[in-house]
Amino acid sequence: MSVLVLVAVVFVGSSLRAPEMATYAPTNVLPVEVGAAMVGPRTVTIDAAGSERWRFFDFSRGSVVERLSPTGWDLAFRRFQIAVNGGAGFAGEGGAVDLGEVVFDSVRSVPVDGYVQATTAKDSVNAAVGRWYDYSWTSHVLTPKANVYAIRTADGRYAKLQIVGYYCEGAVAGCPTFRYVYQGAGGTDVGVR
Repeated sequence: MSVLVLVAVVFVGSSLRAPEMATYAPTNVLPVEVGAAMVGPRTVTIDAAGSERWRFFDFSRGSVVERLSPTGWDLAFRRFQIAVNGGAGFAGEGGAVDLGEVVFDSVRSVPVDGYVQATTAKDSVNAAVGRWYDYSWTSHVLTPKANVYAIRTADGRYAKLQIVGYYCEGAVAGCPTFRYVYQGAGGTDVGVR
């Protein structure tokens, strides 16, 4: 019985501690077309804290984009949800592949095939990146997994991406932070020389 009480005290005590988490300020980058250049590694933080509004990111311009054409964006973020512009209900060719828990810099190229696209248009998140986080039931904190994802963009180009954070300054939830390398030339090489 005393062991059970001790376990309960430890559990309650650990849930009362303020969780430690990295926080990031949203990135303000003007959209600039990168053409056929390889870009990255770059780190971007998107303010997606609003639960009703999707925020759109375009790899070819390296920024959040506001005025959208059907294929003028690659990823969409809303709080912890991520959509990729491809599949049912989307105009793009986008998709994602979970490459697993690997070292970001060790991914020199991404696959050509096997990209997961959306299967439904209503509130569609991408299944390959849908569980990018671990959730703590005691602290209620989302912690990014160390996984790296291959991304096929809306126009059929490639990038590698790793989510490194989720909290804005002040520990406000809804600021996904990711690092990426984008291959503007269209090839699968995403290794940095």
